This record gives sequence, structure tokens and C-alpha cells, in this order.
Amino acid sequence: MTQRTRFFQTARACWAPESSSLSARRLRTVWAPLLVCAALAACSSKPAIPDWQMNAHGSTEKALQAYLTGNSRVEGQEWARARRELASTGRLDLVARAELLRCAAQAASLALTQACPPFEALQQDAAGPEKAYANYLLGRPLAADELALLPPAQRPVATALAQSSAANAAAVLKGVEDPLSRLVAAGTLFRAGQAGREVVALAVDAASAQGWRRPLMAWLTVQADLAQVAGDAEAAAQARRRLALMAP
Repeated sequence: MTQRTRFFQTARACWAPESSSLSARRLRTVWAPLLVCAALAACSSKPAIPDWQMNAHGSTEKALQAYLTGNSRVEGQEWARARRELASTGRLDLVARAELLRCAAQAASLALTQACPPFEALQQDAAGPEKAYANYLLGRPLAADELALLPPAQRPVATALAQSSAANAAAVLKGVEDPLSRLVAAGTLFRAGQAGREVVALAVDAASAQGWRRPLMAWLTVQADLAQVAGDAEAAAQARRRLALMAP
């Protein structure tokens, strides 16, 4: 059994006991290196899972889904509940990770326009992986030692950013299979000025396939604008028709 396999088995046991849940798998894929279990790798299956872990996991899943689907009321309630459960441990680093996940969802929806304020307030108590991930979300080039700290799904995109390889950005993005990870990566490319029409199309398709209203509307808006600039009136009109269909 490899070290990587053992880590993810520990993560499943500690953080996402309902391993058959799609949202739990998505949460692990996007946030696995940043999760609570990264700090609790010594836990075993024998002791009962503390209530705060179960509650924080459930609320984080619900908050993430609510944000992506545009349900602001539920999102706010669930993020507050998740933060309260994590804060009950007195662990600043755990709350920092939760805030970073929230900012990752915003980055996927093109709503992260500056540094992640809630995470910045806790940054001094965050570890290297969290700090590297926060810089990555903003489209900042990372040093080699920082690249190694990122979630595996994001490393190829971060490497392309470090090399300013805009030409192969879409090809790299196609290699990111998880929908939310793909949207986060696309958002990072966008902020770095490396998101052409093909990258935007991949982001639109990822959000559309999941029915994630918030990121889909953001990416469709970008798609319409880019098509208009490129003189592709038909593509621009189609993107705007899709936006109109989704309007309240």
C-alpha cells in the first residue's frame, strides 16, 4: 500500500465517512490536501468520530452546493454552521482551510477578484499548502517548492502559469477531470490572463453539466464577451440566449 493510498484512506475515515456521496468525493478532490484530516492523520477507525467533524463536513458540503447553485440563504447558514463547528476546536488552521475552500468556490465562479479576506485574516496560522493554494487561486506564479504543495489536480495548471504557457492552457485544463477542480483551474487561468475561448468553453461545459447556476452564468457572460470581441456574433448571441434562459 502506497503512502498516497494510506493518506486517502485516512481522509475518508476522518472527514468523509459517507464515501459513496458524490459531494463528499468532490470535496475530497478539491480540498483533500487542505482538509481537517491533514492535521488528524493519526486518527484510527476505533474511536468514534467527533460530532464537530461530522457536522462540519455536512455543513461544508451543503454550503458548497448551495453556493454553486445560487442559493445564498442556505449558503450563508451552512458556512456559518461549519465555521462554528471548526471554531469549537480552537484550531485557527482548520478555520483557515474552510475559508480557503469557500474562496476556491468563488474563484470557480469568477467572484474572487482580490485576495481572500477571511483567509488572509488567519494566514499566519495556516500551513504551507494553504498559503500556496491561496496564491494559486489569485493566478500568481508559484515557485517549484510551492507547486509541490498544491492538490495534484491543480499542479499542471500552476506549472503552466509559472511557465507562462498560455498556448497549451486548454490542453492542460482538459486533463482536470473533476468538475469543480476544472472550474477552479479555469478561474485561475482567467485571472492570469491565460483563458482563451477554448478554456472558457470548457468551464461553461463543466458548470452546465453539473447544473451549477452561479459559475455557469459567470462563464457564459465571459463567453459572450469574448465571442463579441472576436467578431463571432452567432456565438455571442447564443451565449446570451442561454443567460436569458437562466434569468430569474
